Amino acid sequence: MVRIILIDVIAALALFLCWYAWFVRYNRRRAGNVLRWVQAACLGKGRVADLRWQRSSSRLKATLHLSSRWFDDARLTIRLLPRPLPVQWALSRWRQQQETLTFEADMGFPPGFHLDVIRHRWSGHSGGKNSKRTRAWTVTRPGPVILTTKEDWPVELSPVVNALASWRDKDFVGVRFNSTSPHFTATVALENLSDQKAASALLGLFRELAASSSAKQH
Repeated sequence: MVRIILIDVIAALALFLCWYAWFVRYNRRRAGNVLRWVQAACLGKGRVADLRWQRSSSRLKATLHLSSRWFDDARLTIRLLPRPLPVQWALSRWRQQQETLTFEADMGFPPGFHLDVIRHRWSGHSGGKNSKRTRAWTVTRPGPVILTTKEDWPVELSPVVNALASWRDKDFVGVRFNSTSPHFTATVALENLSDQKAASALLGLFRELAASSSAKQH
């Protein structure tokens, strides 16, 4: 009996180690692809360095050296699902957590305001009691809803909001402008970074937002 239990324990341990090793490799390969796309999107004017893995290969931090007048001290954080740890992975799936890329940087022309842009969607469906009835639905696509604590709308915010509105199809988790470091932070879903072209479009948007927030200062 003891021998059977010992065999089961060894088998379970071997299975866990195989699972752990496989998904550590998977997460590292996935994050490596994203970093390669970002570096290639810089067209030789940027370099990814100082890679640091955390939390059992589910979080990667890196420095992005850019020869750009818009950004200084740029940093990347890739958050992946904790696949190497089965229990944590199951919990993250149950909570519907996203895999994300966060870009943080200081700016040559810091914004003179604080702005948080949070993307949230609501969805609804008809109740069960009315499911058999035929009903004509009218679907509209509203514009952005802006909540502000200021009585007067700052003039310097208009270019930023216009730039974000023109890129509304990009699935941002959040964008932040701050007058203190880091001046600019943007988080996007990793599912939108599928190749170098998507990374290039994303960096282009970051530059456009930086230019919009600094338009009054130069």
